[in-house]
Order: sequence, then C-alpha cells, then structure tokens
Amino acid sequence: MKNKIVYFLLIICFQFSFSQTSSEFYAKTISSSELKDLLYVYASDDFEGRESGKIGQKKAIKFLKDFYKSNNISPAQNTNDYMQQMTLMTKNGEKIDTENIAAIIPGSEIPEEHIIISAHLDHVGIINGEIYNGADDDGSGSVVLLEIAQAFQKAYIDGKGPKRSILFLHLTGEEKGLLGSAYYTANPLYPLEDTVANLNVDMIGRLDPKRNDTDPNYIYLIGSDKLSQELHDVSEKTNSKYSKLKLDYIFNDENHPERFYRRSDHYNFAKKNIPVIFYFSGTHEDYHKPTDTPDKILYPLLSKRAKLIFHTAWELVNRKNRIKLNE
Repeated sequence: MKNKIVYFLLIICFQFSFSQTSSEFYAKTISSSELKDLLYVYASDDFEGRESGKIGQKKAIKFLKDFYKSNNISPAQNTNDYMQQMTLMTKNGEKIDTENIAAIIPGSEIPEEHIIISAHLDHVGIINGEIYNGADDDGSGSVVLLEIAQAFQKAYIDGKGPKRSILFLHLTGEEKGLLGSAYYTANPLYPLEDTVANLNVDMIGRLDPKRNDTDPNYIYLIGSDKLSQELHDVSEKTNSKYSKLKLDYIFNDENHPERFYRRSDHYNFAKKNIPVIFYFSGTHEDYHKPTDTPDKILYPLLSKRAKLIFHTAWELVNRKNRIKLNE
C-alpha cells in the first residue's frame, strides 16, 4: 500500500511539472530575495547616486557588467565590453563621458529580430552633500532587468529559446533628459527596423499614495496601444493567463497632466515607430529625494511585476509572427 501511495504521488508531481509552461517554469527563478540582494548593492551609498559620468555611475556599470559576465550573457555587438560609449551634452552645456550597457541573448530561429528590455542605470547623484540612492528610480527597473535576463539565460541554456533575440539595455543620462536612449536610437547597435518592441521599466517597486484603489496588485501601463494594438492585446492576454495584476491605463493619455508617456526612455523608441510598453507604479513622497532607499521597496510585489514583464517578453520573442504596427 505504501509503495502505491508513493507511486501515485510521483505521477501527480510528474503531471504537474508537464502542466506548467516553460514560461511559468523559468519565471519562478525571479525571486524577491534575489531582487533585494541586488538592489541593496545597486542603491547603496557606495554608488553615490549613480549620476551619469561620475564615479558612482562607473561603479554601477561595473556591477552590471560583472552580473552579465557571471551569467555568461554576451555583450551586444559594437560595444566595448558591454559598453556603448558616448559623450553627451546636457541642456546646461555640460559634456559628460558616459555609457549605455547592452547585453544580448541571441534568438535560436529569428536572431535578426529582437526586443529591447530597458531601464535607466543612472540617478541624480549627490546634492548638497546628500546621496540620492534612487532605489525605486530606477534601481527597481535595473535589478528587474538582471533577474529577467538570468531567467531567459537559464531557458537558453536548456534549449528553450528565445526564438528572437533579447537586448537588455541599461540606459544612461535619463535624468539629464532621456539622453542615453536618444543616443541609442540615433546610433543603434542593431537595426531599428528589426526591433520588434521596447519594454521599458522605470520605478516599479513602490505604491502610488495618490491611487484611490488600495489594492497593491497593480501596475501602470503606458503606450501599449499607441503603435501596435497587437502589442496591447498580447500584454492583456499574458497578464490574464499568468500574473493577474490590475493593469491601470490612467496615465496612457498623452494629454494627462503628468505626461508620463514622454518622461522615460521608451519615448525615444516610440518616436522611431517602435511599439513600446512603459511599466510604472507611480511617484511617491521619496521621488527624487535622498529618502528613496532600498528598505522601502516592496520586494514580493516587485517580483510579481517583474514576472509580468518576463511573461510578456517571452510571448513576444517566441510567438510565430512578429507583432504588427497599427495601420
């Protein structure tokens, strides 16, 4: 009798493992504890607020490069050890020598087509002697990219795709006026016409205190239907199947007073007719203040939001046909 029970349990476990999709299996590798470990380093005082061109940003760049190297994820083409180097000019006439960081997982069937998952690596630095750590802005997006990349790399090693390539792009100079993404779209590492979509992640680790709905299981989506209704539909179906977050489109109106559609790096891709989704959880009392620290991030919720982005990216790179632009 005991042997029959053990056999029965083994059958159930076997069937359950096969009932999971590959997407679900690899999404489970994205953990709140790993996100927390990464962010406590990335948004530490040692990184001095990661201002573009400053020593703290160079430390952040080394941290990102070391992560990709340790996971055997390759540098993008036309980079110098993952770095797309540039000299930027700010609105104040300041010249900044800085870098985007770009890593790629090649597609197994349609490698020339790719999606870009992006987050900005910089923050505002040190102001009046205080370090602005930027844990949510945009440390949250930066470490989410790392966890998503690691999950896709595990799938890649196991021979589970992706069919299209994925470019993980950490952009510089966002806080100076979206400068790193403007540079990339003017000097792309891969042809823009082969870029299927841009999923941009900027501030997804907290709650919006101005939100009337008190359910924390939400995320703001901006831009998903602007250029490709199909991208919007894929996003909706993916969320319904896997994450079941409340997708809030309140900021999707280009004329909303906050104008968030124009305020993060996805906008430079949208201007090049590349479909975008901007993932965002709202501003808060610590926005652009030295109190934006990693102890205030809601890590289980950050993990859940990260998994939605992972599942959406998985669908985009593995579906048979490339998503279409609106007519």
